[in-house]
Amino acid sequence: MRSMAVWLSSIVFAVFFATPIAAQEAELSRILFTNVNVFNGKDDRLADVDVLVEGNKIAKVAASIPVSDDMNVIDGDGRTLSPGFIDAHTHLQWNLGVAEQFYAPIDYQAALTVVEAGNTLRRGFTTVRDVGGSVFGVKRAIDEGYFPGPRIYTAGAALSMTTGHGDFRAPSTPPRMMGGPSQTEAEYVGLVIFADGVPEVLTASRMQFRNGAHFLKMFVGGAVSGMYDPLDISEYSLDELKAAVGEAERWNTYVAVHTYTDAATRMAIEAGVKSLEHCNLLNEETVKLAADKGVFISTQAALFMNPAPPSFTPAQVERQQMAKEGLDRLMKASKKYKAKVLFGTDMVASLESKKAQVTEFTLRSGWFSNAEILKQATSVNAEVLELSGPRNPYPGKLGVIEEGAYADLLLINGNPLEDIAILTKPEENLALIMKDGVIFKNEL
Repeated sequence: MRSMAVWLSSIVFAVFFATPIAAQEAELSRILFTNVNVFNGKDDRLADVDVLVEGNKIAKVAASIPVSDDMNVIDGDGRTLSPGFIDAHTHLQWNLGVAEQFYAPIDYQAALTVVEAGNTLRRGFTTVRDVGGSVFGVKRAIDEGYFPGPRIYTAGAALSMTTGHGDFRAPSTPPRMMGGPSQTEAEYVGLVIFADGVPEVLTASRMQFRNGAHFLKMFVGGAVSGMYDPLDISEYSLDELKAAVGEAERWNTYVAVHTYTDAATRMAIEAGVKSLEHCNLLNEETVKLAADKGVFISTQAALFMNPAPPSFTPAQVERQQMAKEGLDRLMKASKKYKAKVLFGTDMVASLESKKAQVTEFTLRSGWFSNAEILKQATSVNAEVLELSGPRNPYPGKLGVIEEGAYADLLLINGNPLEDIAILTKPEENLALIMKDGVIFKNEL
């Protein structure tokens, strides 16, 4: 795929002139956190325990761990030690306005993606689930230690039908089957891939797995930011959805879908999808169905409650307001039926607007307790990542502080169980950020 080759070449160029972070830092492989109050990702209270990190894993959690000469001891001075946060709905590549995103030089987009990956980590998000975009090269460079950034689970390009959410073509542009271009601008940069009919859905799905996708993403409902798709419509047929789900299951992973309405959501659940993105216009019955089936609801508060991006058209702003008005009903029903609610943000459009990612913590407080929100951003989000099965790029425990889990840790000034607003100022209140046993920030 030409877009992928160009994208990767831009990343390789950057990597060639970089030095791995791991090679820059020589630290003791055993790090002991003492005098900390631990939020373990699952409990509603903090625990007064020590935490020992060996390499990239948590080796021991106990009331008192003896100190040895080969340990680097970090005294938390009563701070809160938390698992690194997980964002279940990101688009690391999407850092420009709608039009410019498709026409800006691919190497410029790659550079902005690397910058945003670092910004995301500094906000305390040590893992993200990227649900539409070409971030394979950035993920590799981060994993190899060339740049700071979160762990990335990615779907690759999102599948869109003609006139679906991913269709940003001019009205005069015909689809491929009617003589249109073999590759559109959005496909060239790797954000979406068009697929109409079961054969094309199968091919598009297989292409994402060929590129290294960990799960699939499909647009099955109308959108806030779309050009042609109002919120009330359903996209794709049941047969097309079943084709994608079947292909994902053959790869031992799952499908996540963009959806807002009852009709689109019920069709997706019937097809066998495992993750529903947005869902703002659902009624109680459909939320209960998702909860009963164990399907994750990956919704966002900040996306709809914060001001619309400046690049939005009046029609897009109006649709955002419609989605905002449905949010209260969705959140209350999700809590009532004990649905698995994920913590995601869906920030797009600019590096500046993505700073609002951290406001998700406080904007959920109208429906959930601080403990519930923190669990959503850690252990609950980790559950959906595990659905990737053998496609999981980081097979191990995430989102928890327990023995054997990855050492993705945050040392927080204050107690977020009492005041979650402290997380909206990560530059002030995240004293230490560790990912994979490596300390990326330490202001102790």
